[in-house]
Amino acid sequence: MSATASSTIWSESVGNLPPDEVVFGRSPAMLAVRHRLERIAVAAVPVLIQGESGTGKEIICRLIHQRSPWNDGPFVKVNCPAIPGTLLESELFGYEKGSFTGAYGVKLGRVELAEGGTLFLDEIAELDPSLQAKLLQLLQDGQFSRIGAQADTIVKVRVVCATNRDLEEEIGLGNFRQDLFYRINVVNLQLPPLRDRLMEIPVLCDYFLNIYGEKFNTRPRPLSARVIAMLQGNRWGGNIRELENLIKRYVILGTDEAITSELMNHERDPLDADIATDGSISLKTVTRRAVRELEKKIILKVLQANNWNRKQSAQVLKISYRALLYKLKEAGVTRGHLQVNGSGAAASND
Repeated sequence: MSATASSTIWSESVGNLPPDEVVFGRSPAMLAVRHRLERIAVAAVPVLIQGESGTGKEIICRLIHQRSPWNDGPFVKVNCPAIPGTLLESELFGYEKGSFTGAYGVKLGRVELAEGGTLFLDEIAELDPSLQAKLLQLLQDGQFSRIGAQADTIVKVRVVCATNRDLEEEIGLGNFRQDLFYRINVVNLQLPPLRDRLMEIPVLCDYFLNIYGEKFNTRPRPLSARVIAMLQGNRWGGNIRELENLIKRYVILGTDEAITSELMNHERDPLDADIATDGSISLKTVTRRAVRELEKKIILKVLQANNWNRKQSAQVLKISYRALLYKLKEAGVTRGHLQVNGSGAAASND
């Protein structure tokens, strides 16, 4: 496998996507995304994908294209913030010969290049308001005009947008057109952050170990239970992309320290909660989140110290076995994960 525009395997060409069990895993939130994706892929309507950076929005868009009736058509990506505003209009919509100084011929824009396929507008919130109006026309009428053209061009293209911002908040700030929001938000997919699907970390790690082991022609050691526990205790501000880069470093350097030193540098006091500065602080919400993070770290450390034996760990923690099972489920740690990372100890000693 070789990366395309992205430097990470997680954003590959349509034909080299990770398998479904890696993309969706077993978390209820991602299984709901999978079910919704299967239904909307065949519908010729715009789709809005929302989620934090690094959660896999481009992969989901590529899956939509791959499973649509137009999968033999082109998949054209536009990274809106990566192209300067002065150039983005010509990149998107193209131009006619002589429309401005330097326009020596006709240039087809990416909208036209996506004819019969999918146009992926990444980070749509960064789109200039003047271009938002032209995009609205495309979505409303299936038409657009090249720069300097006297007539509109008709195109059939599936538009999928992605953003890590709250577009309704951007509308309130005057940065995004409300009518465009309604056009791109016909159906919506919300991707959860990695910290809300910690049960997927072992599967994702195995996938990246295999991929980068092959890429760098090496056979990396499986991650230890201690390292997995540390990974599941991390906050993952960069989500799956951050995890991928960490595993890549581990494969190259070959030592647990490649991961543990990085995680220890990022480790923070769970009581150091993110506090809003606009005066709208919910003490109950902030406290509940801090307690949940602290509980999770303590439980994982006790499990590790007790060879992943849940009954013994419950006794050490002075809580009922049933209460421990509930807290493990809430933290995204499954029985299967305990068996894998405890080398069978959980199954034999419970």
